[in-house]
Amino acid sequence: MGLRPNLLTRRTAGVASTTLALLLSTAAVGVVPAASAFSAAPTEACAEPADVHSDARVKAGAHAKHEPNELTAKETREREADLAAALRERANFRVGAGAAALATVTIPVIVHVIQEDSTRAGGNIPDSMINSQISVLNQSYSGATGGAATAFSFQLQKINRVTNPAWYPIVQGSSAERSMKSSLREGGKNTLNVYLGELSDDLLGWATFPKRRLDNMDGVVVLGESLPGGTATNYNQGDTGTHEVGHWLNLYHTFQGGCSGSGDGVSDTPAEASPAYQCPTGRDTCTAAGLDPITNFMDYTYDTCMYQFTAGQAARMLTAWDAYRAP
Repeated sequence: MGLRPNLLTRRTAGVASTTLALLLSTAAVGVVPAASAFSAAPTEACAEPADVHSDARVKAGAHAKHEPNELTAKETREREADLAAALRERANFRVGAGAAALATVTIPVIVHVIQEDSTRAGGNIPDSMINSQISVLNQSYSGATGGAATAFSFQLQKINRVTNPAWYPIVQGSSAERSMKSSLREGGKNTLNVYLGELSDDLLGWATFPKRRLDNMDGVVVLGESLPGGTATNYNQGDTGTHEVGHWLNLYHTFQGGCSGSGDGVSDTPAEASPAYQCPTGRDTCTAAGLDPITNFMDYTYDTCMYQFTAGQAARMLTAWDAYRAP
């Protein structure tokens, strides 16, 4: 049924993954070269693509009024061209500085808990849930849940609790969201800022894609009760966090582009016509080889159903890290 092997036991125990010693390269299997992954991508991209929206995760059966849409084909081409340009910039920088691309990465994490008041119902989730979420990220990105190992591990630096009814619930795309992030965001491009709280419009979370120029909107927003032990039924094992961090590291949804074109830009994730919900074992919505990747962290299935990244996704994330977020 696509359940993670022994995952519930590991998560209950709160055991973090071990440090990775995996060498990943930008030429790893499964990655479509950025400059040619999407047709008609320009060879030069001096300006970054417009920051039209962030990407989200939505509950099964929910229809978010302001759900961030999938990238259009044009937006995807612009992002891929920008990635190619950023990689050229970094390559030239490394040649001049004598630096090498990173093989393993520890990401510092700042967690901002946005509260309406001091009650659990008002967003005041305990530190134990946040620590469990960090453990889930480390398990998921290390391959301990059954997927490919990636280069990334996560280290909690700070929990920042803020009581501000004007920011609660967190409304995607609002002036209040911009005010919140502008006031609270810490660190450089390599620092993951996570904002927890009640969210608007049935959203489980959303994230920004990486950009060459850091701005205050950079980060991940996650429904507080989706953390391990939360009250979000079917979505309370921490995989919304895993999913949104994937976007922050430049992954698209597995259903990006549907059955045609280059999809999510990763060759080892089978094409998928639309999001999968719940855990529809055997679902196959495209004529291309392979069943729908319903167990992939970048789909929309229940937390109990998703457990893996692919080798191609691992390589794509590291490529984007070297291009955009590496110090």
